[in-house]
Amino acid sequence: MIMGYDRYMAICHPLRYNMLMSTRDCARLVSWSWAGGSVMGMMLTLIVFHLTFCGSNEIHHFACHVLALLKLACGKETSSVTMVVILVCVTALLGCLFLIVLSYVFIVAAILRIPSAEGQHKTFSTCVSHLTIVIVHYGFASMIYLKPKGPRSMDSNTLMATTYTVFTPFLSPIIFSLRNKELKNAIKRNFHRKFSPLSS
Repeated sequence: MIMGYDRYMAICHPLRYNMLMSTRDCARLVSWSWAGGSVMGMMLTLIVFHLTFCGSNEIHHFACHVLALLKLACGKETSSVTMVVILVCVTALLGCLFLIVLSYVFIVAAILRIPSAEGQHKTFSTCVSHLTIVIVHYGFASMIYLKPKGPRSMDSNTLMATTYTVFTPFLSPIIFSLRNKELKNAIKRNFHRKFSPLSS
């Protein structure tokens, strides 16, 4: 969400970007992000601690994912707590997604006002890496929290949760590095060095 806001400031307010996104402002945005994640994590943890657990203590997941943990709970309050947890997660998911989409509505409107096609392409290319990460992360997270539950949903949830908790952070540095011209040139040189003998 903060990356979307950063892209919005860079494209819609380029002359005031350094003033609006100073080091102090960036630190404040990161602090808000950490605080929001911590508050949400604490809320979910406190909710889960109020549940009663019986039977198996084996979590059907690669990590201690909250939905997998709820499957082990028993008692009358389990279904209502599950609904609260899903509501909190979906609210956070859709709230952040709404703000990202809103920032990109303003970004696309600003790009369309650029007279040259080359300028439009160059400006939009600054957003491609962020959009890729957003689509991968929110695509898998949405499938976990928004899809209807079926008999095999737990297995697919385990795979998808692993994808968006492991694959997205792994992919982020690679995708954002591809915007670096030196890295692109190094990849091209390496590619041509390996495949030029085959073409000749």
